[in-house]
Amino acid sequence: MRSRQLDPLTRCVCVSVSSLFTENVLAHPCIVFRRQCQVNYHGRCYHLTPFSAVSVMYAITKAQGLKALWKGMGSTFIVHGIALGAEGVISEFTPLPRELPHSWSWKQLAGHLLLKGLTAVVALPFYCASLIETVQSEIVRDESSSGLLDCVREGLTRLLGVGAPHSRRLLPLSYLLLPVAAHAILRYAVAASVQRAVLWLHQRGGKRRPVPSDPLDAYFPELAAAWAGSLAADVLLFPLETALHRLSLQGTRTIIDATDGAEAAGSGGSPLVLPVNTQYDGLADCLHAIRKKEGAAGFYRGFGALLAQYSLHVEKVTKLV
Repeated sequence: MRSRQLDPLTRCVCVSVSSLFTENVLAHPCIVFRRQCQVNYHGRCYHLTPFSAVSVMYAITKAQGLKALWKGMGSTFIVHGIALGAEGVISEFTPLPRELPHSWSWKQLAGHLLLKGLTAVVALPFYCASLIETVQSEIVRDESSSGLLDCVREGLTRLLGVGAPHSRRLLPLSYLLLPVAAHAILRYAVAASVQRAVLWLHQRGGKRRPVPSDPLDAYFPELAAAWAGSLAADVLLFPLETALHRLSLQGTRTIIDATDGAEAAGSGGSPLVLPVNTQYDGLADCLHAIRKKEGAAGFYRGFGALLAQYSLHVEKVTKLV
């Protein structure tokens, strides 16, 4: 049944659920491939457009099965849950506001942004473990010893420095704290600013239009504004995210899928995999190395997958509206 045949409230619920489902489930293969491209400094193809990205995603899926691009989805939900829980606990026991009032002060804004940064820091070890799950090739994955809560165990292992030894190139989490907090704060600030700007422009133009009687007509601008804010933040901070993903993965002995077109399926139908062997000393060294060895485009490896991800979101929601 098409959403236009439903009552207005049901249509709003359908659009909201569809938006969440697309963002967190249907778009997950795009997130997986984007991260693989970001950490694959070997790759000759940067996949700056959706066309090349989608073709290689299809080749990987054909060679390894559907699980190849749906891996790590459970761990991403766990990381989101940890972040939400940490934000609630920190806000409860500190004066840092979880939500900004309509009339906020600069002190409240600073505390609110600090809360976003602290939340990202708390979730960092678990995010690193989830990142490994999403980019690790299915060819080398041990299904018998893998479980849904692996990212929690691996996150605690990295935080406490226990368990199986990693490479000496593994960076201490202390090297990532400030960059991760800065990325979280900047992403939230950009997304919120663009979202408010889009809503302000819509409300300004809406003064000449009658008040919509359909709740969906009032809800859709908020959905579009959130989409625009998230897209702007991801585009602007894509280079920083690329560097953070490489630093988080360094020294973890991770094996990823090849992302270079026909090579992704390997010769004779045998899939190819590649090791991640970087030797960055920190964020500044990583940014300098990418710029020197890969050029400015190196910061945008897998950008086409990001565009495909947001295009999928628009198409799915538009069909319901």
